[in-house]
Amino acid sequence: MSPVAAPADRRFRRAHVKPSRKRSEWRRLVAPIARYGLVGLALIYAAYRGSSVVAHARVLQIDRIVVRGNERLSKGEVLAVLSGLRGESLVWTDLNAWRRRLLASPWVREAALRRSLPSTVEVAILERQPIGVGRINGDMFLVDDRGVVIDQYGPQYADLDLPIIDGLSAVPGDGGGMTDEARADLAARLIASLKPKPDISRRLSQVDVSDRHNASVILAGDRAVIQLGEDQFLQRLQSYLELAPALRARVPDIDYVDLRFDGRIYVRPASAPSAFAPSALRRGKPAAGTGRNADGAGRKADGPARAGPRKWGRGPHK
Repeated sequence: MSPVAAPADRRFRRAHVKPSRKRSEWRRLVAPIARYGLVGLALIYAAYRGSSVVAHARVLQIDRIVVRGNERLSKGEVLAVLSGLRGESLVWTDLNAWRRRLLASPWVREAALRRSLPSTVEVAILERQPIGVGRINGDMFLVDDRGVVIDQYGPQYADLDLPIIDGLSAVPGDGGGMTDEARADLAARLIASLKPKPDISRRLSQVDVSDRHNASVILAGDRAVIQLGEDQFLQRLQSYLELAPALRARVPDIDYVDLRFDGRIYVRPASAPSAFAPSALRRGKPAAGTGRNADGAGRKADGPARAGPRKWGRGPHK
């Protein structure tokens, strides 16, 4: 019996349907995003847990503070300012905030804090250096070369050999500090200029910068008020000291000496009448325990009066 081929029924023909491309593309995009998202979340959680462990790890808690550079400030005073730093996390504590606390101390001019593993903070301090004892509104204060008031002068600073500085007071109501910056700068330049000559620097007893363009000084062992102007301080003082014996021979009691005019020295005898208000400089011994002393009778010295001065050249005198 031979096989009979039956015609195919088109109603039962299988349709060739291709899968949707949109669904496969969506899956390809979402799958890696999901994987990376899970990995990212795991890393974030691990970092959070790790930072929490580090922050509370005993080995990374600050338990030692090393202080360097302090001279007038004791280590105890520095640690008192940094009270609360011990026990903080070495990793997360804000050292800049602690540095600002240190800079608030009048003795601290600059400060730096550095982490040192495993649990140490190193503190380096640069202290202000007082250049004189400023007489401000009737009180005595240590001042630095910027005119910053460091501390009130007292017996604890008796070891400091510093000149008294008058005329530093700022104009009331100007909104600034206690001292005038321009006058403080004049005093600082004068004092610094004498350092190359210690024998002269040690004799500096009092400074008056009431006039911003004319600094006046009194030397220990000399009664005269010496006007130096605003520059060439050392050269002018050296000229005066060279001529002082000849000046004393002719004018035994000198009120003031004006050295501001190159080639000429103007000398005013103490007996000459004054045409101007007195200077803040005082001859004689200042208040007990304050700065250096200048020999004399203790009366006020007149200011830059021009009534009756004698003019002297700086050459040799016969």
